[in-house]
Amino acid sequence: MGEITRALISVSDKRGVVEFARRLQDFGVEILSTGGTAKVLMADGVAVQEVGDYTGFPELLEGRLKTLHPKIHGGLLAKRDDSGHTRQMAKHGIPAIDLLCVNLYPFAETIASADCTLEEAIENIDIGGPTMLRAAAKNWEGVTVLVDPDDYAAVLQEMEQSYGGVGASTRFRLATKVFAHTTQYDGAIANYLSSLCPDGSRTTFPQTLSLQFEKAQELRYGENPHQAAAFYRDGSGGGLADAHQLQGKELSYNNIGDGDAAVALVMEFAEPACCVVKHGNPCGAAVGPDLLGAYQRAWAGD
Repeated sequence: MGEITRALISVSDKRGVVEFARRLQDFGVEILSTGGTAKVLMADGVAVQEVGDYTGFPELLEGRLKTLHPKIHGGLLAKRDDSGHTRQMAKHGIPAIDLLCVNLYPFAETIASADCTLEEAIENIDIGGPTMLRAAAKNWEGVTVLVDPDDYAAVLQEMEQSYGGVGASTRFRLATKVFAHTTQYDGAIANYLSSLCPDGSRTTFPQTLSLQFEKAQELRYGENPHQAAAFYRDGSGGGLADAHQLQGKELSYNNIGDGDAAVALVMEFAEPACCVVKHGNPCGAAVGPDLLGAYQRAWAGD
């Protein structure tokens, strides 16, 4: 069980961070922080040591350089059960950092604005954050790493049940989530930069297109009963990606394909519409005064 004695917290999304830090402090955890996060925590009475004071090196370059320091990355990367690492840490005065809580500059939100300039986009490319996250996630056997505020409660609950520790299965799950997050983050940057023209305008289709999908569910079978399949979504929402099955058997690959085709067709109409689909093709479709009427007409047309 990985006991947590020292944590580094540096977040753009400050949702729930004060409560999280306060609970860590209740466990006796020493808290390090940076810039705006440190100010928010200290303003709410949480005892914090700023990273610049911890490393003995001030933040430079308008905040571009603050966490890229051996005392930070050594504390995240050192193997806890490696005597050589332990000796080097002691020699150079590098304490272990057992928990890292970081989320990144809001790059995707920044470039979503029609008024976003290249300069604004560049300044919202996080460097130190992904570097720390990757270091901590690589060393998941010794470090608990959080990138999502929705995971705070689960970590605190596990600490309560384990006298201040977090188990290996949780650390591994959180590390996996980090690499998925940093992949998505870097993909958004590559997509944006490769969409720019020399005059600063943006093309519809970037030269590089990075996509990321998460598994929504495993399916009953693939296109044929002897094949396996799973349903993945990209997070953009809409269609079957946000639907909830109310009854019936687990879905198959063909069910997903037919359902998606039906949804795509009815979304073309403003009035109540219904579509009956078989093997991806509409075999009955209708609009009506209400959903029941549309369904009855579509069924009659099948």
